[in-house]
Amino acid sequence: MIQPQHRIYASFFLFAVTTGALMARLPDIQSHLQISEGQLGLTMIGMSIGSLISLTFGPPYIERLGFRTTALFTVLGPAVLFATIPWLPVAPAMFAVLFVAGLLAGALEINLNVEIDRLEMQTGKRFMNRAHGFWSVGFFVTALFGAMIRQSGISAAWHQGIVALIVVAVGGYLLFGATAAPRPARAEGQAGHGFAFPNWGLLPLCLIGFAAFLVEGAGIDWSAIYMRNVFAVEPFVGGMGLTLFAFFMAAMRLSADPIVARFGPRNVAMVMLTAASGGALLVGTAPSPELALVGFALMGAGCSAVYPLAVSAAAQRTDRPAAVNVAAIGQVSFVVFFLAPPLLGFVAEYLGIRMSYLICLPLLIAGLWASSFALGTRKVEAPHGMPPEPLGPNG
Repeated sequence: MIQPQHRIYASFFLFAVTTGALMARLPDIQSHLQISEGQLGLTMIGMSIGSLISLTFGPPYIERLGFRTTALFTVLGPAVLFATIPWLPVAPAMFAVLFVAGLLAGALEINLNVEIDRLEMQTGKRFMNRAHGFWSVGFFVTALFGAMIRQSGISAAWHQGIVALIVVAVGGYLLFGATAAPRPARAEGQAGHGFAFPNWGLLPLCLIGFAAFLVEGAGIDWSAIYMRNVFAVEPFVGGMGLTLFAFFMAAMRLSADPIVARFGPRNVAMVMLTAASGGALLVGTAPSPELALVGFALMGAGCSAVYPLAVSAAAQRTDRPAAVNVAAIGQVSFVVFFLAPPLLGFVAEYLGIRMSYLICLPLLIAGLWASSFALGTRKVEAPHGMPPEPLGPNG
């Protein structure tokens, strides 16, 4: 029997495989469309807009559809949409496809994180970091194989098509029989919220997520183009920046739960954001591809568990429904993941691609400052007879 948390792990993994395959082929798609870095970034902002709309207005519809139906649409849908991109003749068509994919991605973010929170409340166990770890494992797998596939000369169209077939087949099988965890009884603040907007209590957590996702977007979206433009390396070596970034992110997320339990969310987040800052600085100033790869590894490890910690903290707040708070922090954080390509693309075009990484430093420092007071230790109410485990703060 498939455990509920394993379906969530698989959903994160498959969505990351889908997205990572597209990111690994961005240099080829850029060449196919014959557009500049800035134009590519502007095209990819379609996903940001779609995600923002979904994260703002999606919670009541997701609650109505339920976990299984939402998961099927949001995990399988992007794979099919991304498979059409290499066939598109112009950038505006890619913008439209990414807009629809963004709608699904925002809904996926809300659906999976809320379901994790409910499972944690039901069982008294921690799943958040491990679940997001499978997102990172998915990126690592697709980055590693994406680099090999690009080196072999297989076209982006075949690459995306094969990924779509695998995701639809595996995801459909795993999610068809899924059931939702029961809604936990929470405070009075659970009622009366339809739309998700950040409130004052969430702003520090949003800033933490903003910093983490900006680094994640910079590492995933632009690493292959950075290695090509700065060091003119062959495709396999160029893809190793994304591979190392995703590997160290996955390794840290999969092992973070006991570390957080021992040292607390605040200390873990501050150490990780410091490492991410060092990695961004190294990538921005690296004189050789080897040092740049070390920088990408530090960035991946540094931003790994920061966002899951912020999500846990947001979901445990009692002022509003968990779906609303998760969606609200996702507005600022998850959208940044997709907004990073256009922002950093314009920086790369006009100031150089190295500056795209150096510009992350002030925001990382701001996230470090917010972590110093916004994250602490909070215990969830475990089921009767089970000891509670520490999660995030109440804001």
